[in-house]
Amino acid sequence: MLKPLKIGRVGVGFPVVLSSLAGYSDLAYRLVCRSLSAPYATTEAMLDRLLLQKGKLLDRLVRLDEADHPVAGQIMGSEPAVMARAASQLSRMGFDVIDLNFACPVRKVLARKRGGYLMAHPDQALKIVRAVLDAVPDRPVTVKLRRSFRENEKGQPAFWEIARGALEAGVVGLCVHARSVEQKYRGRADWEFLARVKREFPDRTIIGSGDVHSASDALRMIDETGVDGVAAARGAIGNPWIFRQVRELAAGREPMKPGLEEQKELIILHFRTASRLYGERRALKIIRAFGIYYARLHPRPGQARAAVIAVKSERDWREWLEAFYDRAFS
Repeated sequence: MLKPLKIGRVGVGFPVVLSSLAGYSDLAYRLVCRSLSAPYATTEAMLDRLLLQKGKLLDRLVRLDEADHPVAGQIMGSEPAVMARAASQLSRMGFDVIDLNFACPVRKVLARKRGGYLMAHPDQALKIVRAVLDAVPDRPVTVKLRRSFRENEKGQPAFWEIARGALEAGVVGLCVHARSVEQKYRGRADWEFLARVKREFPDRTIIGSGDVHSASDALRMIDETGVDGVAAARGAIGNPWIFRQVRELAAGREPMKPGLEEQKELIILHFRTASRLYGERRALKIIRAFGIYYARLHPRPGQARAAVIAVKSERDWREWLEAFYDRAFS
């Protein structure tokens, strides 16, 4: 039996959730994942200063829907006061949880002293944590961390300083990616480190991340590390069925692989949802980007992937669907 996941006062339930995914965990895809039993999701990382402005990008990033709860709004920045104001904005908008990103390994993010940069600067990270907690006393706050900044860092002192300091200050949980910032997404994630974190904080909510590519990976992470929850990240891009499959596997059933007809229906749902939210032009860009990942489940993945890259119009998209998701391929 899996212990239900709880984040502060927010009940999540099933402990496998959708991670924050830059360029992918927008509202449209969160709703797609919800349709396949994702119990909780985190937005794309939003720049704190952007949240304090108005514009089309902001409108796309911060959209909410009644079906998209509970949901965490993830913010990223370098200045405590600005992060605090951004957190207040998310609270007013109705996000259930505020999540602080101290993990992003992208070079331009690090150059601006955001994201994973803070894994090497625990004092600044904890100033941000305390400022945000003061600003949103009515919302649970979580922190996304990586194992360390440098790959060869012994003992991970900065991680433990940030983790302990944040939890002592009032953060309700940590999401830990089991790679270093320097490592980015290369090599294997260190699940033993996740086990160490959970042993160190046995009564706190710890969510693990890294190398969850399938339903069996998610359950194995819980079993091997003892974490309270699992955040499915790259393994969930173009594979929202992972959330249904992990529930089936946990219940002792064989996970059901989606046939071509089900894949087609899901892709249509995704396109229609994105069109409703952002308009057809934006939806075409989204479905082309996701189509590359949806194609991985196709019997002829290389051909399906190459064809979707060439999609430029709704007519092209429909022709791609008919050409590759017809019953003849099954």
